[in-house]
Amino acid sequence: MRNYEFWFVVGSQDLYGQEVLDTVAKRAAEMAEKMSASLPYPLKYKVTAMSNAQITQIIREANYDPACAGIVTWCHTFSPSKMWINGLAALQKPWCHFATQYNREIPNEEIDMDFMNLNQAAHGDREHGFIGARLRAARKVIAGYWQDEDVLKRIGDWMRAAVGAAFSKELKVMRFGDNMREVAVTEGDKVEVQTKLGWQVNTWAVGDLVKEMNAVTAEEIDALMAEYEANYEIATDNVAAIRYQAKEEIAMKKMLDREGCMAFSNTFQDLYGMEQLPGLASQHLMSKGYGYGGEGDWKVSAMTAIMKAMGEGGNGASAFMEDYTYHLEKGNEYSLGAHMLEVCPSLAQPGSKIKIETHHLGIGMNEKDPARLVFEGRADDAIVVSLIDMGGRLRLIVQDIQCVKPIMPMPNLPVARVMWKAMPDLATGIECWIIAGGAHHTVLSYDVSAEQMRDWARMMDIEFVHISKDTTVEGLERELFLSDLAWKLK
Repeated sequence: MRNYEFWFVVGSQDLYGQEVLDTVAKRAAEMAEKMSASLPYPLKYKVTAMSNAQITQIIREANYDPACAGIVTWCHTFSPSKMWINGLAALQKPWCHFATQYNREIPNEEIDMDFMNLNQAAHGDREHGFIGARLRAARKVIAGYWQDEDVLKRIGDWMRAAVGAAFSKELKVMRFGDNMREVAVTEGDKVEVQTKLGWQVNTWAVGDLVKEMNAVTAEEIDALMAEYEANYEIATDNVAAIRYQAKEEIAMKKMLDREGCMAFSNTFQDLYGMEQLPGLASQHLMSKGYGYGGEGDWKVSAMTAIMKAMGEGGNGASAFMEDYTYHLEKGNEYSLGAHMLEVCPSLAQPGSKIKIETHHLGIGMNEKDPARLVFEGRADDAIVVSLIDMGGRLRLIVQDIQCVKPIMPMPNLPVARVMWKAMPDLATGIECWIIAGGAHHTVLSYDVSAEQMRDWARMMDIEFVHISKDTTVEGLERELFLSDLAWKLK
């Protein structure tokens, strides 16, 4: 991960004299330094902007600095918004308009016209807000006092979404073979995706992977086996199957790193020259921050990598997931999420034992039984996310869920699994998901919020649909109808 930073650009004008401008600059630098201590990425004060030329120049610099993941603007004094037009019209990075002020309270004894001239954020930010609206600019508006914890959290959450946008623009996806045959939702317009989201999605032959696997040494496998043993409980006597997964992982990682790819996909229908579908191999790569998509689903693999990058420490608890089956007991309805093999261990209940097991996989072209990690997901609030190609535009669907400890042990289910309550309830949630066109593959995340995904969608200029506790089928149908009209006009 690049060491990202955000630029603090403060608006003023040259009518107040140098003393006022010096005070504005001093306060802005102080605010950026203190706020940075509570934010996930540094906020760096860059300039007190007082002219069209200054604003245009700093935004050009932000656009071309790869470390800059976005700008945060604030108007300490009144800042005439016409001078922001050229710069904001050229802005290519995410923008947060922070409406705050230096002082928390009105100082009863001190307030005079000098104080008023200096502390004009209450109407300076409204002038600034108008030009954002007039330009129809994609931006996040956050209002509140700059030292309040909840305000800093909102800025931090936006920063993580902006890092997801920066990560997206440089993301390369490696497809091992093509999609699972006849599946519609895993298809998509790769040219449109690269245009809108930046992803470079290309295919490598499975034979190339097999060739790489054949070059893996016993010493390399021994080193990765030691890593497996340190992190997981070996619960199988079939050590050869685990070593084979290690060989697959080492080979895939070499190819991914050589090509600069942070996401990959494969399919059980194309295992040319391989004995096992990568299970443990894919899971362990995901634990290191790589995105994965089964059945050739390159869109979900890319979204997994992006949401991991948005999470805690640049590799959060986000994972490839699939709605597998339902528990439809009246008043006790749940969805069971799993996949054949590939669920990231970042979802596991903290402190629980993650086991490596080997079982028969009754689908695909496996010659031998694949090894995989088996565990239960943790109980917590989460979201599931699906990116779909609507033909002409991309739609991001997010549903709030509440993960629970599985209500039964399922001793004969030999895969990692997560159980959850879908919002607003299972039946309504299913209907809404299907009406919106959500895929059977998703990214499940404990770390990333629906608001962050809304921010990310705004930054990428794609449609956003949120299914929450307040969603109704009728309301969603109306929203989708109006959204369809709006996007056709864009």
